Amino acid sequence: MSLAQTMRIVSIAFLVGAAVCFSGLLPRATAQAPAEQSAPGDREPARRVVIRFVTESDFPPFNYFDEDDVLTGFNVDIARAVCLEVGAACDIQVRPWADLLPALKKGEADAVIASHAPSPNLLKLIDFSEPYYFTPGRFAARRELAHVELTPEGLEGRKVAVAKRTAHEAYLRTFFRDSSIRTYETVELARDALITGAVDFLFDDGVSLAFWLNGTASKGCCEFRGGPFAEAKFFGDGIGIAVNRGDTQLKGMIDGALRRLRQTGRYEELLLRYFPQRVF
Repeated sequence: MSLAQTMRIVSIAFLVGAAVCFSGLLPRATAQAPAEQSAPGDREPARRVVIRFVTESDFPPFNYFDEDDVLTGFNVDIARAVCLEVGAACDIQVRPWADLLPALKKGEADAVIASHAPSPNLLKLIDFSEPYYFTPGRFAARRELAHVELTPEGLEGRKVAVAKRTAHEAYLRTFFRDSSIRTYETVELARDALITGAVDFLFDDGVSLAFWLNGTASKGCCEFRGGPFAEAKFFGDGIGIAVNRGDTQLKGMIDGALRRLRQTGRYEELLLRYFPQRVF
């Protein structure tokens, strides 16, 4: 046997040994039978040495190539943080949006982290981790407007802009019925109404609203007011990491990692890196 072959065998043995040792530090994804009842074929499989993620590359600040042509973004850093938490190497590949979920189903990837929202149709085909971010509704107002409570009573009679036929319009009409709700064909027109002062407030998707407030299109006119509104009936159950249906081991590993990231404060660090104005 050549020296190269010997070194390769030693390297593989080291990686597998490290994964097995680390597995003892993590919560079990499934209950393990007592030792005296376990059959060799019933033992829990070894932990993952590598997790293969796929994402896209043109959705900043979630996933994009920076000025040095390095893949980065909130999704990318969350994937790397998950891998670090579970002691696995991260293999993050870029695919077109339409190819992401097919790559998962074909076995070309273990997980997809590209801001997919769980839906009844998707849940028939794949599983999702616990949410790692939400897309709440948020109010914005011109900076010079006096502060008021962002409640149905506080906004009674106030002019509120919103895009037509959206979950945000439905939410306003359900809970802020006494406001003067002004609907616009597009969210851009609703935002223009806020810039010109034609309305007092704008109600919109918190994530895209944060980009607008921080960008040049808002002309520095406005700011967030109040906190996020995250009722699942209107704004969904949050964004999760997609895994193959039935892959309970990987789902359990990712869920545990996401919980630990929140407990240690690492999640908050990543959130503020990409969203200086707190969105969620």
